[in-house]
Amino acid sequence: MIIKDLGLIDYALAFRAMKDFTLSRKTEAEDELWLCEHPPVFSQGSNGKEEHLLNTGSIPVFRSDRGGQVTYHGPGQLIAYTLFDLKRSDLGVKKMVMLLEQTVISLLAMQGLLAYTDPEAPGVYVEGSKIASLGLRVKRGCCYHGISLNVDMDLSPFLSINPCGIEGMKMIDLKGLRCDLTMIEVKQQFVNELIARM
Repeated sequence: MIIKDLGLIDYALAFRAMKDFTLSRKTEAEDELWLCEHPPVFSQGSNGKEEHLLNTGSIPVFRSDRGGQVTYHGPGQLIAYTLFDLKRSDLGVKKMVMLLEQTVISLLAMQGLLAYTDPEAPGVYVEGSKIASLGLRVKRGCCYHGISLNVDMDLSPFLSINPCGIEGMKMIDLKGLRCDLTMIEVKQQFVNELIARM
C-alpha cells in the first residue's frame, strides 16, 4: 500500500484526484491511502437531503458522490481516503466499513478511550458523541472516499447541519476528550492500526 500525506488540500481537488485515480487504475495498481486535512467545507453525500443543511453561511457545500448525508470537514480533522481494490482484497463494502471503524476504535483504546459503533448510523462514537464519520463509493470493484476523525478542530460548524442526517447529533474531538495527540501522532497511529488489520 502506498501512503501519501497530502497536508491541507482543497476538498474539490482531493475529490477529483481520487475519482480520477479510481477510474483510471489498472488491475495491478497498488492500493493507496491518502491522509489530509481540508479547509472548511460541508460535503453532501449522493443521497443527501437539503433539509439537513440548516445554516451553512459562508462555508461552501460540495456535492460529493460518496454514501451518507452531510458532514463537515475542517482543519484539525484527519481525513483518510482509502483507494483500495476491494475485489482483489476480498473485501466487501461492509467489511471495509468495519475495517475503518475498528481501526479508529483501536486507536482510541490506546488512549484509554472506550469507543463503539452504531449499526444504525456508521461511524465511531465516544460517550454518546460522534468522533469519526465515514462514507465510501465503489466503482469497478474499487473504493474511494473514507473516514474522518476529529482530532483538534472547531466543532461549531457541525451546529449548522444535521451531521450525517441525524438531528441533534453531538460531535466531539480528541482534544475535547482530554487527549493531546498531535495530528502527526494520530496519522502514524491510524496507519499502524489499519495495516495491522489488513
